[in-house]
Amino acid sequence: MHTAAGTAHSPARVLFASLVGTTIEFFDFYIYATAAVLVFPTLFFPTGDPASATLQSLATFALAFFARPIGSAVFGHFGDRIGRKATLVAALLTMGISTVVIGLLPTYQQIGLVAPALLALCRFGQGLGLGGEWGGAVLLATENAPPGKRAWYGMFPQLGAPLGFFLATGSFLLLGAFLDDAAFMSWGWRVPFLGSAVLVLLGLWVRLSISETPAFQRVLDRQERVRLPMRDVLVRHPRALLVGTLSALATFVLFYLMTVFALSWGTSQLGYSRDAFLWLQMAGVVAFAVTIPLAALHADRHGRRRSMIIATLAILVFGLVLDRLFVAGSLASVGAFLLLGLGLMGLTYGPIGTLLAEQFPAPVRYTGASLAFNLSGIFGASLAPYIATWLAGRFGLDSVGLYLAAAALLTLAALWSIPRRAPDAAA
Repeated sequence: MHTAAGTAHSPARVLFASLVGTTIEFFDFYIYATAAVLVFPTLFFPTGDPASATLQSLATFALAFFARPIGSAVFGHFGDRIGRKATLVAALLTMGISTVVIGLLPTYQQIGLVAPALLALCRFGQGLGLGGEWGGAVLLATENAPPGKRAWYGMFPQLGAPLGFFLATGSFLLLGAFLDDAAFMSWGWRVPFLGSAVLVLLGLWVRLSISETPAFQRVLDRQERVRLPMRDVLVRHPRALLVGTLSALATFVLFYLMTVFALSWGTSQLGYSRDAFLWLQMAGVVAFAVTIPLAALHADRHGRRRSMIIATLAILVFGLVLDRLFVAGSLASVGAFLLLGLGLMGLTYGPIGTLLAEQFPAPVRYTGASLAFNLSGIFGASLAPYIATWLAGRFGLDSVGLYLAAAALLTLAALWSIPRRAPDAAA
């Protein structure tokens, strides 16, 4: 007979709980990213200068990345003090409520400057929730992993990124297929935001059915809880925080160049239609999803550090040839650009969660891993679409590639400084 605790700790339930939450969180996050390019510049900002409105919209997109470290601090504190399970439920609710409210907001034409202010507030709430979600989901998986499979378990929450992106992009494609532009801009864009409420309820049901992780239970049993996890991370583990932040830098820059910037530049400057480009991105996300488990398998066999170094070297080379692939008039070339770039994204994203979790001891692991990941989001992702748009407009696409290559060099330096360890050394 299986006990309730045994069922709650079953691998299938643990992995599904880690996957479903990040899928929902990233779905919410990405529908905002897509709308920030396609919808918000027209509906939530003054329309006198379309380029200026787009940059203002991308600025609200960036706001969530500055909220994420705050989410790391708040949810990380409770995750390291109270437990992973309850904190994950609270993070999911924060993200979900913020997303649903966006779908209910009045536009600039209806309430003026209050509209972008409310949009920015909701975007901040999205970042706050995701700042607490990612670290907890990774720990839920890795702290339940059997020997030799920590990276494999750790890649399940990472799969939430391509799955969430696939669902978000697919929802906009379906709306575009069944609605004309007027209906889409009037009310259709709201559907994915309001529909996320159903996904949040599913996620809550799954999250409430799991038990605490064995690693945190040992922290409780040994009375090793830290009173102020954030202070402990900053005072006792500053090197791990710095190395972890830089280790994820190229990952963030690459992803948001391949998604938000590429969609904006491809539809506004290179002349591709919205639907055609979204379909190409969907194909690229399939490559993203496929390479995540491949990278996890390699990381379990050869170590997270080595796997990440190989992926980052490939990202550096990709940056140097970016401008030769991302060109006007060739869907085949753009398709190859997206497949290659997002495939490389999977190679670096698969092991990164496990690598960051291994840099911190269990009593402060939620706070430390979350903070490193989300600080990297500030430096690597928050301004990436904005910086890339400015660089491309001023100096051309080759400067965007050099920007990516520079981020890869910083990540390589950080990865090289991590001590070599056995692939399944205790974390």
